[in-house]
Amino acid sequence: MALSKKQGIAIGVAVVAVAVVVGGIVAAVNLNGPAAAEEATPAPTQSNTATDEIEWFHTDVVPEAVAALEESGFTPVQAGKLTVAVGAFVPPLSYQPDGTSAATDVAGTEPNIGSLIAEGLGLEYNPQVVAWADWPLGIQSGKYDLITSNVTVTEERKELYDFASYREDLLGFYVKSDSKIDSIKDSSDISGLKIIVGSGTNQEQVLLRWNEELEAAGKAPAELVYYDDTAAATLAIQSGRADATFGPNATAAWSARETGDTKLVGIVPGGWPDTAQIAAGTKKGNGLIEAVNIVLNKIIEDGTYTDLLEFWGLDSEAVSSSDINPPGLPKP
Repeated sequence: MALSKKQGIAIGVAVVAVAVVVGGIVAAVNLNGPAAAEEATPAPTQSNTATDEIEWFHTDVVPEAVAALEESGFTPVQAGKLTVAVGAFVPPLSYQPDGTSAATDVAGTEPNIGSLIAEGLGLEYNPQVVAWADWPLGIQSGKYDLITSNVTVTEERKELYDFASYREDLLGFYVKSDSKIDSIKDSSDISGLKIIVGSGTNQEQVLLRWNEELEAAGKAPAELVYYDDTAAATLAIQSGRADATFGPNATAAWSARETGDTKLVGIVPGGWPDTAQIAAGTKKGNGLIEAVNIVLNKIIEDGTYTDLLEFWGLDSEAVSSSDINPPGLPKP
Protein backbone atom coordinates (compact mmCIF):
# COMPACT_ATOMS: atom_id res chain seq x y z
CA MET A 1 0.00 0.00 0.00
CA ALA A 2 1.36 3.41 -0.93
CA LEU A 3 2.10 5.73 1.96
CA SER A 4 1.06 9.35 2.17
CA LYS A 5 3.60 11.90 3.30
CA LYS A 6 1.82 11.99 6.63
CA GLN A 7 2.13 8.23 6.98
CA GLY A 8 5.76 8.47 6.00
CA ILE A 9 6.56 10.83 8.83
CA ALA A 10 4.62 8.58 11.16
CA ILE A 11 6.93 5.67 10.40
CA GLY A 12 9.94 7.86 11.05
CA VAL A 13 8.45 9.08 14.29
CA ALA A 14 7.63 5.54 15.35
CA VAL A 15 11.36 4.83 15.35
CA VAL A 16 12.12 8.05 17.16
CA ALA A 17 9.41 7.38 19.74
CA VAL A 18 11.11 4.14 20.68
CA ALA A 19 14.49 5.82 20.53
CA VAL A 20 13.25 8.25 23.11
CA VAL A 21 13.00 5.44 25.57
CA VAL A 22 16.11 3.55 24.64
CA GLY A 23 18.93 5.95 25.33
CA GLY A 24 21.06 7.73 22.75
CA ILE A 25 18.39 10.00 21.27
CA VAL A 26 16.59 10.89 24.47
CA ALA A 27 17.66 14.55 24.48
CA ALA A 28 15.99 15.09 21.14
CA VAL A 29 12.60 15.17 22.79
CA ASN A 30 12.93 14.63 26.50
CA LEU A 31 13.82 18.23 27.19
CA ASN A 32 12.29 17.91 30.61
CA GLY A 33 14.45 15.02 31.74
CA PRO A 34 17.62 14.86 33.85
CA ALA A 35 20.30 17.49 33.41
CA ALA A 36 22.58 15.05 31.64
CA ALA A 37 19.92 14.41 29.02
CA GLU A 38 19.08 18.09 28.65
CA GLU A 39 22.67 19.04 27.93
CA ALA A 40 23.16 16.41 25.25
CA THR A 41 23.11 17.40 21.60
CA PRO A 42 19.70 16.68 20.03
CA ALA A 43 19.69 14.02 17.36
CA PRO A 44 18.84 14.95 13.75
CA THR A 45 15.17 15.21 12.89
CA GLN A 46 13.66 12.30 10.94
CA SER A 47 11.92 12.74 7.59
CA ASN A 48 9.28 15.39 8.12
CA THR A 49 5.82 16.05 6.82
CA ALA A 50 5.28 18.67 4.14
CA THR A 51 4.52 22.25 5.14
CA ASP A 52 1.12 22.20 3.44
CA GLU A 53 0.01 19.34 5.70
CA ILE A 54 0.60 21.34 8.88
CA GLU A 55 -2.20 23.33 10.44
CA TRP A 56 -1.20 26.47 12.33
CA PHE A 57 -3.70 27.72 14.88
CA HIS A 58 -4.25 31.44 15.34
CA THR A 59 -5.88 33.81 17.79
CA ASP A 60 -6.93 37.44 17.97
CA VAL A 61 -5.29 40.14 20.02
CA VAL A 62 -6.32 39.82 23.68
CA PRO A 63 -6.96 43.38 24.96
CA GLU A 64 -6.51 42.41 28.62
CA ALA A 65 -3.11 40.89 27.85
CA VAL A 66 -2.01 43.95 25.88
CA ALA A 67 -3.07 46.20 28.74
CA ALA A 68 -1.20 44.03 31.25
CA LEU A 69 1.89 44.12 29.07
CA GLU A 70 1.78 47.91 28.82
CA GLU A 71 1.33 48.28 32.57
CA SER A 72 4.22 45.92 33.30
CA GLY A 73 6.83 48.09 31.64
CA PHE A 74 8.18 45.07 29.74
CA THR A 75 10.27 45.96 26.69
CA PRO A 76 10.68 43.30 23.97
CA VAL A 77 14.14 42.44 22.66
CA GLN A 78 13.00 43.79 19.30
CA ALA A 79 10.37 46.49 19.22
CA GLY A 80 6.99 45.19 18.08
CA LYS A 81 8.13 41.57 18.15
CA LEU A 82 8.07 38.69 20.61
CA THR A 83 11.36 36.84 20.25
CA VAL A 84 10.67 33.23 21.16
CA ALA A 85 13.30 30.51 21.68
CA VAL A 86 12.14 27.24 20.10
CA GLY A 87 13.74 23.88 19.39
CA ALA A 88 13.81 21.96 16.10
CA PHE A 89 13.87 18.33 17.13
CA VAL A 90 11.06 15.86 16.33
CA PRO A 91 7.26 15.92 15.99
CA PRO A 92 4.93 16.64 17.62
CA LEU A 93 6.87 19.10 19.78
CA SER A 94 9.05 21.02 17.32
CA TYR A 95 10.76 20.18 14.06
CA GLN A 96 11.85 21.58 10.69
CA PRO A 97 9.41 20.39 7.98
CA ASP A 98 10.73 19.06 4.68
CA GLY A 99 11.66 21.73 2.18
CA THR A 100 12.01 24.49 4.76
CA SER A 101 14.95 26.10 6.54
CA ALA A 102 13.61 29.27 8.17
CA ALA A 103 12.91 29.47 11.90
CA THR A 104 9.41 30.72 11.06
CA ASP A 105 8.69 27.32 9.48
CA VAL A 106 9.63 25.25 12.55
CA ALA A 107 6.37 23.48 13.40
CA GLY A 108 4.81 21.56 16.26
CA THR A 109 3.02 22.26 19.51
CA GLU A 110 5.78 24.38 21.05
CA PRO A 111 6.32 26.85 18.17
CA ASN A 112 2.56 27.22 17.73
CA ILE A 113 2.11 28.00 21.43
CA GLY A 114 4.78 30.67 21.01
CA SER A 115 3.08 32.15 17.95
CA LEU A 116 -0.32 32.18 19.70
CA ILE A 117 1.16 34.07 22.64
CA ALA A 118 2.70 36.62 20.27
CA GLU A 119 -0.60 37.09 18.42
CA GLY A 120 -2.52 37.49 21.66
CA LEU A 121 -0.09 40.18 22.76
CA GLY A 122 -0.38 42.02 19.45
CA LEU A 123 3.29 41.37 18.66
CA GLU A 124 4.99 39.82 15.64
CA TYR A 125 6.09 36.24 16.24
CA ASN A 126 9.90 36.13 15.96
CA PRO A 127 11.08 32.53 16.54
CA GLN A 128 14.74 31.70 17.10
CA VAL A 129 15.91 28.09 16.87
CA VAL A 130 17.97 27.39 19.97
CA ALA A 131 19.94 24.37 21.20
CA TRP A 132 18.63 23.13 24.53
CA ALA A 133 21.82 23.99 26.37
CA ASP A 134 21.71 27.61 25.17
CA TRP A 135 18.26 28.79 26.19
CA PRO A 136 18.92 29.49 29.91
CA LEU A 137 21.66 32.05 29.26
CA GLY A 138 19.73 33.43 26.29
CA ILE A 139 16.68 34.15 28.44
CA GLN A 140 18.71 35.54 31.34
CA SER A 141 20.80 37.81 29.10
CA GLY A 142 17.73 39.18 27.31
CA LYS A 143 18.58 37.62 23.95
CA TYR A 144 15.15 35.99 23.90
CA ASP A 145 11.90 37.23 25.41
CA LEU A 146 10.32 33.83 25.94
CA ILE A 147 10.92 30.10 25.53
CA THR A 148 8.28 27.57 24.49
CA SER A 149 10.26 24.35 24.10
CA ASN A 150 8.87 21.64 26.39
CA VAL A 151 10.43 23.16 29.52
CA THR A 152 9.44 21.56 32.81
CA VAL A 153 8.86 23.82 35.81
CA THR A 154 11.29 23.07 38.64
CA GLU A 155 11.85 24.87 41.92
CA GLU A 156 15.45 25.49 40.90
CA ARG A 157 14.46 27.11 37.60
CA LYS A 158 11.86 29.28 39.32
CA GLU A 159 14.72 31.10 41.05
CA LEU A 160 15.79 32.54 37.69
CA TYR A 161 12.71 32.38 35.47
CA ASP A 162 8.97 33.04 35.59
CA PHE A 163 6.67 30.41 34.12
CA ALA A 164 3.13 30.14 32.75
CA SER A 165 2.05 26.51 32.46
CA TYR A 166 0.37 25.06 29.38
CA ARG A 167 0.80 21.27 29.40
CA GLU A 168 1.15 18.34 31.75
CA ASP A 169 4.57 16.69 31.80
CA LEU A 170 3.68 13.04 31.29
CA LEU A 171 5.37 9.70 30.69
CA GLY A 172 3.49 7.01 28.81
CA PHE A 173 3.39 3.23 28.62
CA TYR A 174 2.77 2.08 25.03
CA VAL A 175 2.23 -1.46 23.79
CA LYS A 176 1.57 -3.09 20.43
CA SER A 177 -1.90 -2.13 19.21
CA ASP A 178 -3.24 -5.69 19.49
CA SER A 179 -1.58 -6.40 22.85
CA LYS A 180 -3.74 -7.93 25.58
CA ILE A 181 -2.25 -5.40 28.00
CA ASP A 182 -4.82 -2.66 28.42
CA SER A 183 -3.77 -0.86 31.61
CA ILE A 184 -0.55 -0.03 33.46
CA LYS A 185 -1.17 2.16 36.49
CA ASP A 186 1.33 1.08 39.14
CA SER A 187 4.01 -1.42 40.02
CA SER A 188 1.60 -4.36 40.23
CA ASP A 189 0.82 -3.98 36.53
CA ILE A 190 4.41 -4.38 35.31
CA SER A 191 5.28 -7.58 37.18
CA GLY A 192 7.02 -9.97 34.78
CA LEU A 193 6.80 -7.64 31.76
CA LYS A 194 9.69 -6.74 29.46
CA ILE A 195 9.76 -2.95 29.18
CA ILE A 196 11.96 -0.88 26.87
CA VAL A 197 13.34 2.16 28.67
CA GLY A 198 16.20 4.62 28.28
CA SER A 199 19.25 4.16 30.46
CA GLY A 200 19.87 7.01 32.90
CA THR A 201 16.45 8.61 32.35
CA ASN A 202 13.84 9.65 34.88
CA GLN A 203 11.52 6.98 33.48
CA GLU A 204 14.12 4.32 34.24
CA GLN A 205 14.19 5.56 37.83
CA VAL A 206 10.42 5.14 38.06
CA LEU A 207 10.67 1.54 36.90
CA LEU A 208 13.54 0.78 39.26
CA ARG A 209 11.50 2.06 42.20
CA TRP A 210 8.46 0.07 41.06
CA ASN A 211 10.64 -3.04 40.85
CA GLU A 212 11.75 -2.44 44.43
CA GLU A 213 8.08 -2.40 45.45
CA LEU A 214 7.46 -5.65 43.59
CA GLU A 215 10.45 -7.42 45.10
CA ALA A 216 9.48 -6.25 48.58
CA ALA A 217 6.04 -7.79 48.00
CA GLY A 218 7.58 -11.05 46.80
CA LYS A 219 6.48 -10.53 43.18
CA ALA A 220 8.50 -10.82 39.98
CA PRO A 221 10.01 -7.50 38.88
CA ALA A 222 9.75 -6.17 35.35
CA GLU A 223 12.68 -6.83 33.03
CA LEU A 224 14.12 -3.54 31.81
CA VAL A 225 15.24 -3.77 28.20
CA TYR A 226 17.78 -1.41 26.61
CA TYR A 227 18.47 -1.00 22.90
CA ASP A 228 21.17 1.00 21.16
CA ASP A 229 19.64 0.28 17.76
CA THR A 230 16.25 1.96 17.34
CA ALA A 231 15.15 -0.34 14.50
CA ALA A 232 15.78 -3.34 16.75
CA ALA A 233 13.75 -1.74 19.53
CA THR A 234 10.84 -1.11 17.18
CA LEU A 235 11.01 -4.69 15.93
CA ALA A 236 11.10 -5.97 19.52
CA ILE A 237 7.72 -4.38 20.26
CA GLN A 238 6.11 -5.46 16.99
CA SER A 239 7.45 -9.03 17.24
CA GLY A 240 6.48 -9.43 20.89
CA ARG A 241 10.02 -9.74 22.25
CA ALA A 242 9.25 -6.75 24.46
CA ASP A 243 5.90 -5.97 26.01
CA ALA A 244 5.94 -2.18 26.32
CA THR A 245 7.91 1.02 26.00
CA PHE A 246 8.02 3.67 28.70
CA GLY A 247 9.10 7.23 28.00
CA PRO A 248 7.97 10.79 27.23
CA ASN A 249 4.32 10.67 26.24
CA ALA A 250 4.43 13.40 23.59
CA THR A 251 6.34 11.62 20.83
CA ALA A 252 4.91 8.21 21.63
CA ALA A 253 1.38 9.62 21.46
CA TRP A 254 2.11 11.12 18.04
CA SER A 255 3.49 7.82 16.78
CA ALA A 256 0.51 5.86 18.10
CA ARG A 257 -1.96 8.22 16.46
CA GLU A 258 -0.21 8.39 13.11
CA THR A 259 0.80 4.73 12.66
CA GLY A 260 -1.76 2.78 14.62
CA ASP A 261 0.99 0.31 15.53
CA THR A 262 0.94 1.07 19.26
CA LYS A 263 -1.57 2.14 21.89
CA LEU A 264 -1.42 4.01 25.17
CA VAL A 265 -2.10 1.90 28.26
CA GLY A 266 -0.83 4.06 31.09
CA ILE A 267 0.19 7.60 32.03
CA VAL A 268 2.59 8.55 34.82
CA PRO A 269 3.53 12.10 35.88
CA GLY A 270 6.92 13.11 34.53
CA GLY A 271 8.25 13.77 38.00
CA TRP A 272 6.67 10.70 39.62
CA PRO A 273 5.62 10.59 42.38
CA ASP A 274 5.43 14.37 41.97
CA THR A 275 3.43 16.02 39.20
CA ALA A 276 5.13 18.34 36.74
CA GLN A 277 4.07 21.09 34.34
CA ILE A 278 5.40 22.20 30.96
CA ALA A 279 5.46 26.00 30.73
CA ALA A 280 6.46 29.08 28.80
CA GLY A 281 9.40 30.73 30.51
CA THR A 282 10.82 34.23 30.68
CA LYS A 283 13.40 36.11 32.73
CA LYS A 284 12.24 36.42 36.32
CA GLY A 285 10.62 39.69 37.24
CA ASN A 286 10.65 41.26 33.77
CA GLY A 287 6.85 41.71 33.76
CA LEU A 288 6.08 39.52 30.74
CA ILE A 289 4.66 36.43 32.39
CA GLU A 290 1.35 37.97 33.56
CA ALA A 291 0.43 38.93 30.02
CA VAL A 292 1.51 35.53 28.69
CA ASN A 293 -0.68 33.84 31.30
CA ILE A 294 -3.70 35.89 30.20
CA VAL A 295 -3.25 34.83 26.57
CA LEU A 296 -2.83 31.17 27.48
CA ASN A 297 -5.99 31.17 29.56
CA LYS A 298 -7.85 32.90 26.73
CA ILE A 299 -6.95 30.24 24.16
CA ILE A 300 -7.76 27.50 26.69
CA GLU A 301 -11.17 29.09 27.28
CA ASP A 302 -12.08 29.58 23.61
CA GLY A 303 -10.98 26.10 22.50
CA THR A 304 -8.02 27.07 20.31
CA TYR A 305 -5.69 25.31 22.73
CA THR A 306 -7.75 22.12 22.64
CA ASP A 307 -7.79 22.14 18.82
CA LEU A 308 -4.00 22.55 18.76
CA LEU A 309 -3.31 19.65 21.10
CA GLU A 310 -5.82 17.40 19.35
CA PHE A 311 -4.20 18.11 15.97
CA TRP A 312 -0.83 16.93 17.30
CA GLY A 313 -2.30 14.06 19.34
CA LEU A 314 -1.44 15.53 22.74
CA ASP A 315 -4.91 16.12 24.17
CA SER A 316 -4.01 13.75 27.04
CA GLU A 317 -1.54 16.40 28.24
CA ALA A 318 -4.05 19.26 28.32
CA VAL A 319 -4.46 21.50 31.37
CA SER A 320 -7.68 23.23 32.42
CA SER A 321 -5.94 26.54 33.09
CA SER A 322 -2.55 28.20 32.90
CA ASP A 323 -0.90 29.01 36.21
CA ILE A 324 1.93 31.41 36.94
CA ASN A 325 4.89 29.73 38.65
CA PRO A 326 3.06 26.54 39.68
CA PRO A 327 4.76 24.13 42.08
CA GLY A 328 7.82 22.74 40.37
CA LEU A 329 9.78 19.56 40.70
CA PRO A 330 11.92 19.66 43.85
CA LYS A 331 15.61 20.49 43.76
CA PRO A 332 17.90 17.48 43.37
